[in-house]
Formats: sequence, C-alpha cells, structure tokens
Amino acid sequence: MKPTPPGWPRISSAVYYDDAETAIDWLCNAFGFMVREKIVGEDGRVEHSELEYGEGLVMVGQTGKAATSEKPWRSSQASPAGLGGRNTQSLCVMVDDVDAHCERASAAGARVFAPPTTVDYGEGYWTDRTYGARDLEGHLWWFMQRIHTAAR
Repeated sequence: MKPTPPGWPRISSAVYYDDAETAIDWLCNAFGFMVREKIVGEDGRVEHSELEYGEGLVMVGQTGKAATSEKPWRSSQASPAGLGGRNTQSLCVMVDDVDAHCERASAAGARVFAPPTTVDYGEGYWTDRTYGARDLEGHLWWFMQRIHTAAR
C-alpha cells in the first residue's frame, strides 16, 4: 500500500450539520477538536472543514446544498436533526482520559447516553473505558480509552 498524502489518515469521515459554523465551534469546545482548515463561501456557509484530534481527522460540512448534474449526491447530505434524530453512522475517538473527556463534553452540553463504563473483552483481548454522547445536532460519538492490551 502506498503512503497517504502528508497529514492525511488512511480513512477519514465526514459529518453534516444544518449549522456547520456553530457545530465546528461546539466540537472544538466540547470534544477537544482543533480546526485544521475551514473554507467559508461567499454566502457565509461552510463549504468544507477539517478538524483534527491527534492524528485523526473528521470533515464537517453544511447540509442543504442543492444537487447539480456534476454533484447529484449533495442533496442526500443530512444532519440527524433533519432526520428525526436518526443516524447512519457513529464516530469513535480514542482519548487519553475518558472520565475527564466526558466531564468536559457534558459541561458543554453533550447528551451522554452511555456513561463511562469499563469493558473487559476477556483474556487475549483488551479492556476499554468508553462513553457515548450525542452532539448538538444528534450525531453519535463514542470516546474510548484503552486500559489494557493483551500481549500477543
């Protein structure tokens, strides 16, 4: 496999918000992301953004873009807020301290649906401490801290 372009992970996800500008600020404040790039169009809407967490990358985009003959898929970009809270994906982020991260996210308004819990997957596997939260428009996020890794 050839190396990825500098600064790009092998896989990156994109999430869409009705109000991407507010979401970007909130994700940085609540979850600790850092803005790497944000492109705002003449009409003030976020056309593209890249948020980093360590070596991870998530792109945040704006919903409501009209489909064109060159980009017919644009009309399918939606936020859970516009789908009755339904999700087609969830994101998982490895953090250093799940409990502190959860406290920060909760204080910023994240809706924690699964409080921090330690799960031991058994001998030969690993133990994680994990919590789940919904962001301001309803995307599902999982935050994990590896507690123990089995020797292989």
